[in-house]
Amino acid sequence: MSKRYDADDTRGDEEQTVTFLAQLARRRDALEFAVGTGRIALPLIAAGVHVDGIELSSHMVDRMREKPDGNLLTQDDQVRCFENAARRPLRHDPGTSSSTPSTSGWTNLVLDVCRYDPVTQILDENHVRIGGDSIVFSPIRLGLAHPPEFDLMARVAGLRLRERWGGWSGQSYTANSWRHVRVYERAVPLDS
Repeated sequence: MSKRYDADDTRGDEEQTVTFLAQLARRRDALEFAVGTGRIALPLIAAGVHVDGIELSSHMVDRMREKPDGNLLTQDDQVRCFENAARRPLRHDPGTSSSTPSTSGWTNLVLDVCRYDPVTQILDENHVRIGGDSIVFSPIRLGLAHPPEFDLMARVAGLRLRERWGGWSGQSYTANSWRHVRVYERAVPLDS
C-alpha cells in the first residue's frame, strides 16, 4: 500500500522546489510539515539542508524509511537530530512555530508541536507521541483571543467584567500570568 504514494505524490516541480528551498534555507535547518515520502525533504538533505519532518500518515513515513537517507540509522544521525531539536526555541511568540518535549522516557517521547498565526489568531498544536514502533498524532486547533477581546465580546453580549485573576487561587492577573480567569455578570439585571 505505501509504495503507491510515490506515484501519486509527484507534481513534476520537485527539482525547482528543492532548488528554491535550498537557496532560501542557505544550509540552515528546515522543518517540513506533511513531509510525506520525502519527495522534497530527501533531496533538500542531499543539497546540504538539515530537514526534520512531521507526517500524519504512517504509511508515507514507512515508504520514506525504505528510501536511501530516509531514516536515522546511525548514532551520529540520531545525535544530530537531538542537537537540532535542542536548538529550537521553546517560546510561543506570535507568528512562530515551536516543538517542545513534554514527556520522555526510554521507550516513549511526546512532543508538543505548535504553530501560531497572528493574523487569524489560530493556534495549531499537535501532541506527537513517538513510541517503539509507532508515531501517534493528536492535533488540536484553537482560536485564541486576548483579554480585551473577551471583554468586548462579553460587553456585546450584555455582560460586564466582575473579577479577573491570574490563576484559580485568586492570584493577581499580570503580563506574566499563565492563566486568565474572568468572571462576567449581566450588565443589567433581568428583573429590571
